[in-house]
Amino acid sequence: MKKTKLSFLAIAALALMAASCGNNNSSEGGTNADTAAVKTAMTADFGEVDGKKVSLYTLTNKNGDTVTITNYGGIVTSWVTADKNGGKSSIVLGFNKLEGYMAPPPYFGALIGRYGNRIAKGQFKIGDSTYKLATNNGANHLHGGKKGFDKVVWDITKAPAAGDASITLHYLSKDMEEGYPGNLDVTVTYTLTDANELKITYDASTDKATPVNLTNHSYFNLTGNVANPILNHTLQIDADRYTPVDAGLIPTGELKPVQGTPFDFRQPTAIGARIAQVEGGYDHNYVLNGGQTASQRKIATLSDSVSGRQLEVFTTEPGVQFYSGNFLDGTLKDNAGQPIQKHTGLCLETQHFPDSPNQPKFPTTILEPGQKYHTETTYKVSVQK
Repeated sequence: MKKTKLSFLAIAALALMAASCGNNNSSEGGTNADTAAVKTAMTADFGEVDGKKVSLYTLTNKNGDTVTITNYGGIVTSWVTADKNGGKSSIVLGFNKLEGYMAPPPYFGALIGRYGNRIAKGQFKIGDSTYKLATNNGANHLHGGKKGFDKVVWDITKAPAAGDASITLHYLSKDMEEGYPGNLDVTVTYTLTDANELKITYDASTDKATPVNLTNHSYFNLTGNVANPILNHTLQIDADRYTPVDAGLIPTGELKPVQGTPFDFRQPTAIGARIAQVEGGYDHNYVLNGGQTASQRKIATLSDSVSGRQLEVFTTEPGVQFYSGNFLDGTLKDNAGQPIQKHTGLCLETQHFPDSPNQPKFPTTILEPGQKYHTETTYKVSVQK
């Protein structure tokens, strides 16, 4: 298999980190030069948006794996980890230049809000008030609107430090931004563990009742190379039911059993095995067994025999959107200049259900003043020899 090379930025970051840790003449606490080198290794300029500085932050664990994140959109730009042969490449689709993320969004790696997924006709009611949102996906509202959380510059309230591979981002979404009521105060923390887990915690509060449904929109390709489609990946989802959709991908309100349908991934199944039976490909919400939980539980496993990589997904959320990259069309190119074609990346977006504000039978997504929004999701990578 052709292996994708580490980006220059990731290599430079690792080299600087090694240099900062290799000075045997430093004091126990480290010199100022050492500290500067560590900070340089973890942070790099990435451009400017809306007059605000954009940076790229590198999280590194003891295995030498790296996750890079930018405060523009809270985007995970790469996750470099080893395959079964020891070759390292990124298992998420992304770009090493900010310009790649300024194009019309496939939402590569982004934090999604205020509402992940679709809201029918771009409107909903809370009490006697009707709120109208942008219709940026046909007749419907998608992923927070024309300028959702994926298109804003987040504040960094906690940057990575030596021995602490985590970063905390903060954003205040003001009352009526993109049509949503209430000042929504959002904090998201990414942590890369030594067990090769990328943990994401989401917290929010509001001063007016408002729908909230936060998620991350990373596209995974466990081969580490977009020349390889994800149709041969094997997927298992712990869900007996899913939410059928209409032609605009809005749920009908039914919770339908997956048994006997091409949506049945209760046993490990190749993604390409039945995708031809699904018009347009997979872009559906799965009703996870057990519903919303206080602590994370495993809800999905993705594996690839070529690389030997396996991705396990854990969450507290009641649903997950499985999207098979149906709208990728080769217009965008990866860092090596290869076209990113249809079905070369897939998403497992942990979430509440689409269009919940208009679906009274779905778990509520309305956050009230005084309540605390808190959800957790973990993606764990391992190698099966």
